[in-house]
Amino acid sequence: MSIFTPTNQIRLTNVAVVRMKKGGKRFEIACYKNKVMSWRSGAEKDLDEVLQTSSVFNNVSKGQVAKKDDLSKAFGTDDLTEICKQILAKGELQVSDKERQSQLETSFRDIATIVAEKCVNPETKRPYTVNLIERAMKDIHYSVKANKSTKQQALEVIRQLKDSIEIQRAHMRLRLVLPAKDGKRLKEKLKPILKVVESEDFDDQLEMVCLVDPGCFREIDELIRCETKGKGSLEVLSLKDVEEGDERLE
Repeated sequence: MSIFTPTNQIRLTNVAVVRMKKGGKRFEIACYKNKVMSWRSGAEKDLDEVLQTSSVFNNVSKGQVAKKDDLSKAFGTDDLTEICKQILAKGELQVSDKERQSQLETSFRDIATIVAEKCVNPETKRPYTVNLIERAMKDIHYSVKANKSTKQQALEVIRQLKDSIEIQRAHMRLRLVLPAKDGKRLKEKLKPILKVVESEDFDDQLEMVCLVDPGCFREIDELIRCETKGKGSLEVLSLKDVEEGDERLE
């Protein structure tokens, strides 16, 4: 005996659903678990690796495929790839409470790891451990934001932690080589940006070794290239100026 299966029904398993309401109707797409966040962060660029099927649904769990007319009215196109991209970008990822909690805990740890990698205690120049940063984040009641990248949130955490612990971005050590005729003038322009000038040698050209905030690197690079018309040079000697050993809070 044959079993009648409606042609607009598709059954999927082990699926992550992204839902979007548009034009008064609900639209859903079926994705592979863990791939939605990879797509949103830019780590995954192949749409076929994200979508289980290019169909757009009214209800994934019931296998109800959306009508073409409804899609055209809501999205202004019947191009399924384009519609899927819109839902992926702006839709809401449906996850269970347990999955959501697990994702938040992972993101919390990832943010703390980025902060620990980028920062030091300015007094001792020693890095903080990830556990210590996590503890400090809990003390300021930091809440993970699902719609922001961990890198963006790490920068926000650094700003907030400055009120409770001694912390700053670890400085980069750079070597600047400037033509003699531009040396004095450029040094004055660079002075407000350079945190510490460790050595300075003025012979045929001005050579300086200095510490800077990583956020100023691009500005210094552009300034030297433009002002010396490509004759000056900038070399990164170390990405982080840190002392050996971990910092501890008593």
